[in-house]
Amino acid sequence: MSIASAAPAANNRTVAVYGAYGHTGRFIVAELLKRGWTPILSGRDPVQLHAFASAYPSLDVRPASIDDPVSLDRALAGAVAVINGAGPFLDTAAPLIEAALRARIHYLDLAAEQASVLATYENYSDDAREAGVVLLPAMAFYGGFADLLATAAMGDWTSADEIQIAVALDCWLPTKGTRLTGERNTVPRVVVSNGVPTPLANPPPTRHWDFSEPFGTQEVVTLTLSEMITLSRHLKVPEINAYMNLHPLKDLRDTTTPEPTAADSSGRSAQTFLLDVVVRKGNQLRRASATGRDIYAVSAPLIVEAAARIIEHPAKPRGAFAPGEIFDARDFLQTLSPENFTVKITSHEAA
Repeated sequence: MSIASAAPAANNRTVAVYGAYGHTGRFIVAELLKRGWTPILSGRDPVQLHAFASAYPSLDVRPASIDDPVSLDRALAGAVAVINGAGPFLDTAAPLIEAALRARIHYLDLAAEQASVLATYENYSDDAREAGVVLLPAMAFYGGFADLLATAAMGDWTSADEIQIAVALDCWLPTKGTRLTGERNTVPRVVVSNGVPTPLANPPPTRHWDFSEPFGTQEVVTLTLSEMITLSRHLKVPEINAYMNLHPLKDLRDTTTPEPTAADSSGRSAQTFLLDVVVRKGNQLRRASATGRDIYAVSAPLIVEAAARIIEHPAKPRGAFAPGEIFDARDFLQTLSPENFTVKITSHEAA
């Protein structure tokens, strides 16, 4: 790949947001503005993009198609990074990454699809190092959040025997993007077993998980997303698995379930979540848990904090990374807590 464009100025605070008018994209734009960054509003649908942009008359609006590299180059011109909030990422990640590499700017996305994140690592790591930029896929509730919690729980351990992740939601009101991604993502999911990606059993195993209140003990089913790829990239743990409680999956599978609706002035829905990560080494257990509201809204502070840390610390290594691989996980989580979620880290012996 030819990489020839000049890098943006070091004091640049302009970040392109692709999929700016989408449900999560709107939270990302608001978070950037709140922190003093200048978003470039971009996306595939000019009508929806301009309708959304009418609330931000001072911001640049740049429609771009993933099938048109020239339009993508135009959309990213002058930015120091691009945040891709437009799924399915199996379709959008590669074109946006290649445009970011041509522009020599950082790339971050919200991908939950394992195949998309794996392709980013396998296909673009060398090019990112050559371009002097960071590629950070899966920097969202699904993927990056669990990666940071697991890394924080590991603490001073350089290896462990097992990581178990469990998500509890009181409901799941899926966005249009979530439904489209589910339809598009037919790639078989994997767990990590004996240190290697292993196809998820069919049907997926179930078990019970003891969540803290208000969820308590619930039946969960194995549901692995992009955290399998990010965690196995940088942590020496041979067994990694993930689960979700059953009720929100019924919501997701019900085609009549409505999209999220705002429950406060920030636009967050009333949905509550608990993300539980348990790391085991021998008979020692370390647990990191995060509680909060709205899995879509919380992805915005996660990805904007990541972008800010990458942009503002040019000494960080360049290439494609997992969140816990490039950031101090505990510091990252503490910075966003308790305004965006509450984190608790404990340790004890297994019963």
